[in-house]
Amino acid sequence: MSQEFNPNDPFALLRQFWQGATPSGGQPFMPPMSEEEVGRKIAELKVVEGWLTMNMGMLAMQIKTLEMQQAALVALKRKDA
Repeated sequence: MSQEFNPNDPFALLRQFWQGATPSGGQPFMPPMSEEEVGRKIAELKVVEGWLTMNMGMLAMQIKTLEMQQAALVALKRKDA
């Protein structure tokens, strides 16, 4: 993992795994050996977790909005009928 950790890039960890998966890259899923490496991995994973949590919230909000729109359309259709 030669690149510096960038908290603004949520896909950096995944990209590092794929780059390390090449035959010359060794084993990317082996646990880190140093305390600093463990801390860096924790920080990377927390960034990814935050990004996924934010996207889950946005997805839930979109679903609720569409459900409300659907209920409004059903209510309007009943009035017209």
